[in-house]
Amino acid sequence: MEGSKVMKMTMAALGLAFVLMVQQADATRFIVGGGGVGWTTNVNYTVWAKGKHFYNGDWLFFVYDRNQMNVLEVNKTDYESCNSDHPLHNWTTGAGRDVVPLNVTRHYYFISGKGFCYGGMKLAVRVENPPPPPKSAPLNEKSGSSPSTFVYRGQLVLPAAFAIAAVWDAFVRFW
Repeated sequence: MEGSKVMKMTMAALGLAFVLMVQQADATRFIVGGGGVGWTTNVNYTVWAKGKHFYNGDWLFFVYDRNQMNVLEVNKTDYESCNSDHPLHNWTTGAGRDVVPLNVTRHYYFISGKGFCYGGMKLAVRVENPPPPPKSAPLNEKSGSSPSTFVYRGQLVLPAAFAIAAVWDAFVRFW
């Protein structure tokens, strides 16, 4: 019985170590219009989106008056004409706080129906793949450390320390 608990804790620690070693991309959650404005009329969302980079895996967070407005994804033609008759997707959940995952590299077009699109409630974003990570600078050979030492320290030592600590904790608790 005790051996199975230790085995489970060991497997959990190894799983944690693996997760820590895997490099994760950072997704960004954009509050449409900014935190103080949200999804509302009389905002130029083209200006808001200008200069922002939307990457595959990011999220758009629409905050609005749920009793009056909605969030519809439409094609480019319907976006330009503010036509909400045939949305590609209705992201409105009824809470007025809708999250849209940007999980495909393409153009996205959003409008608010019920006539609000004509008041400026429309947003177009281009989602692209994230840029490659920056290349590391060459190491100074005089430092006495090889590149593999740095990789070893950064990718193995810290996760290994967490794994050892978790196993030790399990050992102390169950013995």
